[in-house]
Amino acid sequence: MLNRTLAKEFLLLGFEGHQNIRALLFILFFFVYIIIISGNLLIIGLVGTNKNLRSPMYVFLSNLSFSEIMITTNIVPNMLGVILEGSKTISFSGCFTQLFFHGLFGYMECLFLTVMSYDRYLAVCNPLHYTSIMDVMLKRYIILVWISSFIFIVVPIILLLQLYFCYPNVIDLFFCDLTPLLALSCSDTYAIKTEAIVSSVLLALCFFLIVFSYVCILLTILRIPSALGRQKTFSTCSSHLLAVLIFFLTIISVYGNPTMVYSSTINKLQSLLYVLVTPFFNPIIYTLRNKEIKSALYKLKNSLKNRNL
Repeated sequence: MLNRTLAKEFLLLGFEGHQNIRALLFILFFFVYIIIISGNLLIIGLVGTNKNLRSPMYVFLSNLSFSEIMITTNIVPNMLGVILEGSKTISFSGCFTQLFFHGLFGYMECLFLTVMSYDRYLAVCNPLHYTSIMDVMLKRYIILVWISSFIFIVVPIILLLQLYFCYPNVIDLFFCDLTPLLALSCSDTYAIKTEAIVSSVLLALCFFLIVFSYVCILLTILRIPSALGRQKTFSTCSSHLLAVLIFFLTIISVYGNPTMVYSSTINKLQSLLYVLVTPFFNPIIYTLRNKEIKSALYKLKNSLKNRNL
């Protein structure tokens, strides 16, 4: 056991079986990464500078965009290095740091989507009390999401640090994730697996709260007498609903089976969905399907045009 606990680094294999398209993968992922950063920074900038986007929904959206920037920045730059080198070592501390921030901002994204669904529920189902509730609770909800996300991830990280890891210390993925790390452990992983189940239950609870919110929203919308009124009310929720569906479908596909070992091309592609595809589409969804965001973009475009003139 003593010889097996001397591992001070892990080897990330990345896309080892696809070396013939390594340059293409690097260019593609780098291009997607730039779009993710630019799109989410644009949303944060618009919310921060436009008075019409100071409502709680857009404040939550800017926090969501920040979490997506951090999720991708935590993984993609190192992943690009893995692609260039074919495989790459990552230190013990670097691996656990990456896992910590991956979990922190992943939980944060889930919780902000949940809070945003509650915001939409209040706006549609209880509009008379919306302002009085959200004006008081906005900052508290944001602080609660940050603190809860930290607590949710710090517990499994502490448990992981108690484990011993065996050789070969090879992770057949492009970043440090929980399941492949547990596969390398020589220790009893019962506690950390139990914690993972508890975390799954918490995520499932978030999902059911979102579902409940939208059931109430849909029932309220159906009671609106005019078709135009129903369409207008639903349009205020459609962007968020689409983002929720993409996020949870991705999470289920990647982490739906806690015993799964990331060793196949399919599992790597599933992980890419969470790391790149979801953060890539969210800014597009919120900019193309949201009238307020599009209006703010139009004003920004005209302002820049007038300055050039």
